[in-house]
Amino acid sequence: MAAALLSNPTLSSSFLGQRLSIRGNLRKITPCCLGFRSARCAADAPYEGSLTKFPRLNVWDPYKRLGITTDASEEEVWSARNFLLTQYAGHERSAESIEAAFEKLLMTSFRNRKKTKINLKTRLQKKVEESPPWVKNLLSFVEVPPTVIILRRLFLFGFMACWSVMNSAEAGPAFQVALSLAACIYFLNDKNKSLPRAAIIGFGALVVGWICGSFLVPLIPSTLLQPTWTLELLTSLVAYIFLFLACTFLK
Repeated sequence: MAAALLSNPTLSSSFLGQRLSIRGNLRKITPCCLGFRSARCAADAPYEGSLTKFPRLNVWDPYKRLGITTDASEEEVWSARNFLLTQYAGHERSAESIEAAFEKLLMTSFRNRKKTKINLKTRLQKKVEESPPWVKNLLSFVEVPPTVIILRRLFLFGFMACWSVMNSAEAGPAFQVALSLAACIYFLNDKNKSLPRAAIIGFGALVVGWICGSFLVPLIPSTLLQPTWTLELLTSLVAYIFLFLACTFLK
């Protein structure tokens, strides 16, 4: 074959031309193959279809979306939300849908609680308005301070009561009662800016508490009392309660 090509120049040149044309065709085809590969690499980028998708992604009802009943408790709502977020954590749209349903249920729960509080206040106001005149006049002297103030004064008078009980075997509670009365007058004066009025209310609360204690303490069975707890001590404990109520809730 090689000898024939060498002996015939025309055939040799024609054969070489075909080889060159084939190589040229290969050269032309190669860029096309490269272009096809580059398009394939772009198509292989991550997309949502390759991840686990939340099946109830477009469900409108938040209860059905989370897979819980309408009477589910707050703990059940949190549990369902955490479980679904863990299961579909890789899918962004699924996580957003789960969070949206959870936030909607939280807002609904908050509104219901707010309505319940408003309804309770409205009911109390109606009862006060429907009460007799003497009850309205009595309630006009009462106010409810912030919870912090109530707790602080409760701690103070509770400390006085514990102090009196701990020293019951050594001495009477006269010193503790005097301190409690002074604290009551101080709080009332700070509220009303009137020392005479604060002193009258403080002494009145002490007297009323002492009288009530004198009648209530003898009714307590002796088996419930310690041997060192005298009538004076138990009466002073009742007086602490009245002093606390006077300086905390009276205007």
